[in-house]
Amino acid sequence: MTSIHDVARAAGVSISTVSYALSGKRSITEATRQRVEAAVRDLDYRPNAGARMLAGKRTYILAVTEPLRADTYAPAHMAFVLATATAARRYDYDVLLLLQDEAAGGLRRVTSSRLVDGIIVLDVTKDDDRVALVRGLAVPSVVVGVPDDTDGLVCVDLDFEAAARLAVDRLADAGHRTVGLLGEPRSVYERGSNFPPRFRDAFLTHARSRGLQARFAMPERDTAAARAAVTDLLGPRADLTGLVMHCEQGIQATAVELLRERGLSVPGDVSVVSAASTFDTAALPVPLDVIPLVPERSCDRAVELAIEQLTSRVEPRVELIAPTYVGHGSLAPPPSP
Repeated sequence: MTSIHDVARAAGVSISTVSYALSGKRSITEATRQRVEAAVRDLDYRPNAGARMLAGKRTYILAVTEPLRADTYAPAHMAFVLATATAARRYDYDVLLLLQDEAAGGLRRVTSSRLVDGIIVLDVTKDDDRVALVRGLAVPSVVVGVPDDTDGLVCVDLDFEAAARLAVDRLADAGHRTVGLLGEPRSVYERGSNFPPRFRDAFLTHARSRGLQARFAMPERDTAAARAAVTDLLGPRADLTGLVMHCEQGIQATAVELLRERGLSVPGDVSVVSAASTFDTAALPVPLDVIPLVPERSCDRAVELAIEQLTSRVEPRVELIAPTYVGHGSLAPPPSP
């Protein structure tokens, strides 16, 4: 790894001169500065974080706090971590990932030691200890998600309420009158996750406003529980004709398989819409229409707002990303009575 000694040797100057050239704390001649900058470029020298902290400079590190709880669906959540890291690299930033045991203590440690320039809060709950903490830190912070109390926060998220209404409208406009929502496991709602209740409540409320009969089930992650939940949604007369799935990929695949076993075709007998999914629903055994949850859209914006706060004031806000609908042929009018 290239050191400041290597840069000084290549430029023919002292170590202190290299430091002055990089920090701008003292004036040096233009010729000397150009030699130092050329050596830095040629050797691909990057000052370490400790040196930058001592100099009062940026560390070019963002803290990303993503608690991995017992009921966390890791593939979806890690997609947000990857999207954040990728967005950060476009600004020449690295990320420091803080997991569950470090949620609060880790944030205090990395900010008090000036190790990071900003914080991205992922998978925020409705009443999240990390939210209260970042409010009190003089560090640029962005929350991906919408907690109950957004006062003083910069938040970015998919508009889950609009996504739920979009799913209901597509089914209602096609003529469906009995619809169901296959949701997350019960524990996800009970621990205060912010987005599943937002989607559920908007779905049920909007379905009633459109005059639809709406059902809701919370399957556990095992196959038997998922099959039982879908059976409950279908009803004893199998009169359900529209199904929206806001759950992980394995449960959605199980639901589609159960419909096939019951002799119900998609979309001939049951129209199916996958909602807020981070995976490719076209790759399922039956390609499903989807209202996608694209991690890059919210994480790109979150990193952009965090970087912006380093040089200017960003007013507290909640930015909701409008949902889109991608058709794959799984929605049609209900079968004739």
